[in-house]
Amino acid sequence: VQLQASGGGLVQAGGSLRLSCAASGRTFSSYSVGWFRQAPGKEREFVAAISWSGGTTRYEDSLKGRFTISRDNAKNTVYLQMNNLKPEDTAVYYCAASYSIPKPGPYEYNYWGQGTLVTVSS
Repeated sequence: VQLQASGGGLVQAGGSLRLSCAASGRTFSSYSVGWFRQAPGKEREFVAAISWSGGTTRYEDSLKGRFTISRDNAKNTVYLQMNNLKPEDTAVYYCAASYSIPKPGPYEYNYWGQGTLVTVSS
């Protein structure tokens, strides 16, 4: 499966963005999908993940309530709605697909897309 993240951009603190992860391949609905982010000089960190059906989601604890992950298998797309953005949310955001249930470890994911840059100004 091939993944393409999009929707990043420049936004002021307190604003919102919705990222999209579009996938190719007929079996996309069989994969869990996760979002990760990497800020300059920092390690890649888990943001959120969703099961193949959308029935199970996981979030980094500090992001609960501000970020929401969802998917539309008919459109082969997973979304990350980000609200009340903060300057510390600035990072490159990546989506990834896994054969497994949603997990926070990047090593659990088999396919990665190119990232999309989110910049939050203060």
